[in-house]
Amino acid sequence: MEKTFQPAEIETRWYDEWEARGYFAPQGGEKAYSIMIPPPNVTGSLHMGHGFQEAIMDALIRYHRMAGYNTLWQVGTDHAGIATQMVVERQLEAQGISRHELGREKFVEKVWEWKEQSGGTITRQLRRLGSSLDWSRERFTMDEGLSNAVQEVFIRLYREGLIYRGKRLVNWDPVLHTAISDLEVISEEEQGHLWHFNYPLAGGEGHLTVATTRPETMLGDAAVAVHPEDERYAHLIGRMVELPLTGREIPVIADDYVDREFGTGCVKITPAHDFNDYEMGKRHGLPMINILDDDAAIGGEAPEAYLGMDRFEARRKIVADLDALGLLEKIEDHTLKVPRGDRSGIVIEPYLTDQWYVDARELAKPAIAAVENGDITFVPKQWENTYFAWMRDIQDWCISRQLWWGHRIPAWYDDKGNVYVGESEESVRAENHLADEMSLHRDEDVLDTWFSSALWTFSTLGWPEETEELKIFHPSSVLVTGFDIIFFWVARMIMMTLHFRKEVPFHTVYVHGLVRDAEGQKMSKSKGNVLDPIDLIDGIELEELVQKRTAGMMQPQLAAKIEKTTRKQFPDGIAPYGTDALRFTYFSLASTGRDVKFDIGRIEGYRNFCNKIWNAARYVMMNCEGEDCGQDESLPIERSLADRWIVSKLQETEADVARAFASYRFDLASQALYEFIWNEYCDWYLELSKPVLWDENASPEAKRGTRRTLIRVLETWLRLLHPMMPFITEEIWQTVAPLAGKSGETIMLQPYPVADPGAMDSAANADIEWLKGVIVGIRNIRGEMNIPPGKELTVLMKNGSDEDQRRLTENAPFLKKLARLKEVTWLAATDEAPVAATALVGELEILVPMAGLIDKDAELARLAKEVDRLEQELKRVQGKLSNSAFVDKAPAAVVEKEREKMQAQEQALQQLQEQERRIRQM
Repeated sequence: MEKTFQPAEIETRWYDEWEARGYFAPQGGEKAYSIMIPPPNVTGSLHMGHGFQEAIMDALIRYHRMAGYNTLWQVGTDHAGIATQMVVERQLEAQGISRHELGREKFVEKVWEWKEQSGGTITRQLRRLGSSLDWSRERFTMDEGLSNAVQEVFIRLYREGLIYRGKRLVNWDPVLHTAISDLEVISEEEQGHLWHFNYPLAGGEGHLTVATTRPETMLGDAAVAVHPEDERYAHLIGRMVELPLTGREIPVIADDYVDREFGTGCVKITPAHDFNDYEMGKRHGLPMINILDDDAAIGGEAPEAYLGMDRFEARRKIVADLDALGLLEKIEDHTLKVPRGDRSGIVIEPYLTDQWYVDARELAKPAIAAVENGDITFVPKQWENTYFAWMRDIQDWCISRQLWWGHRIPAWYDDKGNVYVGESEESVRAENHLADEMSLHRDEDVLDTWFSSALWTFSTLGWPEETEELKIFHPSSVLVTGFDIIFFWVARMIMMTLHFRKEVPFHTVYVHGLVRDAEGQKMSKSKGNVLDPIDLIDGIELEELVQKRTAGMMQPQLAAKIEKTTRKQFPDGIAPYGTDALRFTYFSLASTGRDVKFDIGRIEGYRNFCNKIWNAARYVMMNCEGEDCGQDESLPIERSLADRWIVSKLQETEADVARAFASYRFDLASQALYEFIWNEYCDWYLELSKPVLWDENASPEAKRGTRRTLIRVLETWLRLLHPMMPFITEEIWQTVAPLAGKSGETIMLQPYPVADPGAMDSAANADIEWLKGVIVGIRNIRGEMNIPPGKELTVLMKNGSDEDQRRLTENAPFLKKLARLKEVTWLAATDEAPVAATALVGELEILVPMAGLIDKDAELARLAKEVDRLEQELKRVQGKLSNSAFVDKAPAAVVEKEREKMQAQEQALQQLQEQERRIRQM
């Protein structure tokens, strides 16, 4: 093994080897386990959320693969209709070409060219993360097989009456000229205004005052609504008001939706331009008056004076015109949530258009039952409540998009507007007995990207054909996803799969939290708190870091933290933490249901963990390579107490990890592995092995037993750790496996360790815990009394039990070597102990006589200086906390931190004074 762990060197090499040898493909086995990757956008690149999600799925796949399951992790990407079309349009615009100049067919060809050349960024990054996806089965939502599945589903749903075309309100992007889903709308608080207008009562007897944040929509008002129990307006219900600027009269209606406490209690109702108003308009039979065009300019049924104006230009003119008429009551500053398209950044308009819809209510019924009866389980379970809330109030699903890139809707129209749905124009003509001379034109729209991804679990396995893969791997085992797409994707997959397969798409939905920054803020480019997982894996040049900070792409404090961490470990300016360290950081934070606060400092700690693993393996190999490690099972071995203890602790760890994986508690699995490997194996067992391995008088059987335990426990925990840290475990396992009696090409196809209750040894556990307690007690005394670690000590023991005496007798050689002791003496209860520093292990007193160990005067002088420093610091903090101005005005967290500091200083001062008292008694 190399002296130092170099992740960059081993990770790419091993991944290429795994993929080339086909290890990621199903390996057979009686039980099947499958996960379908949430298909990332073909335009995308790996962000921290992706990294977190992919690491979780890969750990589950590797774990079950090693546990003997016939395992499939299905890979694929989504065609990402809007995002991909925008990328290619911008490239064309840079060349001075518009898609309309090219025409639809040529434009789609350009998109396919881009996909082939540049669409693989995210799949390359998935490989860099160590994802053991079956690349031989890679799918794309626009490939031929999936396109056939999409067409089949659309046609069947249409013929069953579950797909229809209708005019309804949608989120409209005026730049992209398409309907978009709620998920593609970002609503954030912005500063705006609330305009109050007076609408005169018909007949000139007064007016009603309404308030609005969108004055331009008043041109499409169809009513003014009041609460039916609002006494102020009860006498006006059923009356008419004059709608200014339009020459129309509109009724005053009563509806429970109206909030009597907001504004004046009168609400203008614009059914064609507000989702809530739309529902109210349907309840009251109000007209749908459209006053916008596709560009969100004034059009439709608006008054001629405003036609063609941009909506915001019209807003200014309408306010001015109403003011001139004396109908502007007042303008207030107002904070409101403004909906913007996540791609275009433009303000989204509720817009009345003809679109295709799925009757989601019918499809939702079996989908709700599947979760109610336990066929599908959510982890954490509380997300079922979110699922039910959405599904029980589900609205019909708008599935059409006004784009060119996507699955084109298989519908044709004749000159009279009749619609015909089928596989092709030829089949439509044949099925409907249409004459060849009858003109037909195909629907220009494409299907919502979520429509094709709703079929993902079964379309990727070859449906509508009844393939062998469908029989083996469907339903899939678990879906790993974020809570933000439970409705948009998870629910729709459940609905579609139950309808077309009569079975659930998956048995478990594991819902993970969002990856946030160290302060708990959502990561976003605008905030400058985004971390690139590839930068963390492969390192980032300090020069690039400075550029990101200067360009506002990264917060100065975050950039400074990364730079500090980088320079600390990597003076040349690049911090390649490696994939294993990043993955283990993810797992350590993966508590079910909670968002992840990602602190750059944690990955540094797990890079150190990798180094610890590497160095431990090197120690084992240096002591075992070329030696008798018990490979010959016929030769006798003698296992020490430490050998029996570490094997017992290994069984406990194996059981803990199995329970954690079963409950999706990756944080608990990583914690169990970390504590066993770092604390038990590296810090204690390797030290406890030295007295045997380095003792010339130790028997061959004892040395053989310890070497065998060293190497076999190491090999076992490498397999135990592999699903979480695949690269370092593979690299080390290749060297260790032969000495441990293991054969095989790769660790990833080795059996996963299973706890053996028969190998658990409670007696060995108790004896080693006693030994550790004594050693730690002596080490603490050394630290407290400033005794050099290499100085041999005389130790006295007193007031212990017979069991303590037995343990001392049996473990004296370990104690002397590991605690650097010259002599250990057991004092009778009547013996008087000298002045000594004391530690306790249960009732047992461990005494280290101080005489001759330290320079009494020098130590007292040092302590006096330290006591004085602490007293001065304590006085400063006490003064700060006694100052009411500070306590009352400072943030509570700051005050609490000062109090904690004071308590820590008081405790430290007491310890120093006690130490001073004991030395004076010498």
